[in-house]
Amino acid sequence: MSYDRYVAICKPLHYGTLLGSRACVHMAAAAWASGFLDALLHTANTFSLPLCKGNALDQFFCEIPQILKLSCPDAYLREAGLLIFGAKVFFVCFVFILLSYVQIFRAVLRIPSEQGWHKAFSTCLPHLAVVSLFISTAMFAYLKPPSISSPSLDLVVSVLYSVVPPVVNPLIYSMRNQELRDALRKLMAG
Repeated sequence: MSYDRYVAICKPLHYGTLLGSRACVHMAAAAWASGFLDALLHTANTFSLPLCKGNALDQFFCEIPQILKLSCPDAYLREAGLLIFGAKVFFVCFVFILLSYVQIFRAVLRIPSEQGWHKAFSTCLPHLAVVSLFISTAMFAYLKPPSISSPSLDLVVSVLYSVVPPVVNPLIYSMRNQELRDALRKLMAG
């Protein structure tokens, strides 16, 4: 999404060339392949973990930190390597998004008209809001110190980063639609 926004705003005349069907297929394939590889490594490692503390999770879905709480202490190093791999993939994506938006905001700030600013920011800010919500809650979930960890807090945080972004994503993007905004205003007024 950030690359699409970058090309649309910073290189609009080259949009068709840079984001043709071939480029979209390559980007989708890279995203699917990296996600599949990460999931495959975590799944294989999870099924080989020895569980020393039972098999009941304090979550409504299997999540790596929760499984690690149940595993034997010596198995932690294997999973730490996989978490480092996942962190590297996440970091590369985060840097790419960050650099794209820095370039976008630099280009937008050079636009002389306020209407141009509004149009550019209205296409970028919804994506940035959803990505920020996901990243901030996921970082809190995985990087919070164990001293503030509790089953109820873990459950709330996991819902925040796994359920809320996909639910609010269509809402945030559809708020750009004038008809939807008018209907929402009518609903709130009446």
